[in-house]
Amino acid sequence: MLRLLILIAICLFSLNVKASSILVPMDSETQINHLKAYGITYWVLNQNVKVKWLLNYRGGSFLIPNAEIFRKECTVRGVSFEVISDAKTAQILESIASPSQNMESVDLEKAPKIAVYTPKGKKPWDDAVTMVLNYAEIPYTTIYDEEVLKDELILYDWLHLHHEDFTGQYGKFYRNFRTASWYIEEKAEAEALATKLGFNKVSEEKRAVAKKIRDYVVGGGFMFAMCSATDSFDIALSADGVDICEPMFDGDTSDANYQTLINYDNTLAFKNYTLERSPLVYEFSSIDMTQKRNILKTLDYFSLMDFSAKWDIIPTMLNQNHTALVKGFMGQTTSFTREEIKSNVLVLGENKSNGEAKYIHGIKGKGFFTFYGGHDPEDYQHRVGDPKTELALHPTSPGYRLILNNILFPAAKKKKQKT
Repeated sequence: MLRLLILIAICLFSLNVKASSILVPMDSETQINHLKAYGITYWVLNQNVKVKWLLNYRGGSFLIPNAEIFRKECTVRGVSFEVISDAKTAQILESIASPSQNMESVDLEKAPKIAVYTPKGKKPWDDAVTMVLNYAEIPYTTIYDEEVLKDELILYDWLHLHHEDFTGQYGKFYRNFRTASWYIEEKAEAEALATKLGFNKVSEEKRAVAKKIRDYVVGGGFMFAMCSATDSFDIALSADGVDICEPMFDGDTSDANYQTLINYDNTLAFKNYTLERSPLVYEFSSIDMTQKRNILKTLDYFSLMDFSAKWDIIPTMLNQNHTALVKGFMGQTTSFTREEIKSNVLVLGENKSNGEAKYIHGIKGKGFFTFYGGHDPEDYQHRVGDPKTELALHPTSPGYRLILNNILFPAAKKKKQKT
């Protein structure tokens, strides 16, 4: 019934030459809840109604057909909006189309089906993406190793990797938490799952999962990862057939010369990194900048790169924001060493003075991947057991907006690359 009412409203809208539009502004001065604005956009798309994403126009605003049901939904969710005339809409679109303006209008056609790769029983606040999806009221399905290995990824347009350890080293938490009940329980659960799925070791099972996810991307999927899922994913792929786990992780010794056996050709984003061999060091490799960075919290920001909206549409979409300067935040993998990023991978956000990349994007086969360093954009140094972030206190968070840009990215109408 709801969809029927919406369809009638849109039909009336299209027939009325004096029709108006709803502009959902995304600038800092006007929008009071940027995060829920993405949820509104997704909800409209989910009603089979197209939306225009106005890149670089007032912070990356959204333009939707004017209907009472849409206005009411914006009001209920606390999202700022403006009803503008047909003439004003045409004026905005004409201005955006001008070659002199670094703007572009992109058609969003359908709501992407979203999967979050996360262990069973994890709380929503363990992961920033899950938190912001819940807050923005964007639906998603949780999946884990069994579903991935059964090739169920083909059911989804967009996949997020919870801050997972794909190397089989249980997050390198051994030194500080090996006697903690949660660590012992999670290790036992991972071993039981690996056995159930026919693997001798957790590391072997996780590598098989990583390869399935890589194939999903190659086949045309959109994959997004944060924190330790970024570097541990590439490390697992590069260590195919190599034992990099010490006895406390998998029951036997690692290959003595495993660093020389790493195959960087297998990775998506990183190259020439050195693995951290010690199980007592809370670090996977030299990719991560956490231990190498020397910057005060009050000065910790990263800059979003400026792209040509008409020529570089994808990075422009991914960088839509109401500010070009975003607060930094830490994680097990905080940011990425610039020299260890492959040349075909695009840096979207960086702290140039510190020599680190925070936010990167690349193409693999027919699909795309985005890696975002850090754990929680509004919790500077999240620790085990810390309380969850209340996103109602951060409705205009630019750090969280970057996550939501990625969620809408698959909804965009595919355009031919300009040459």
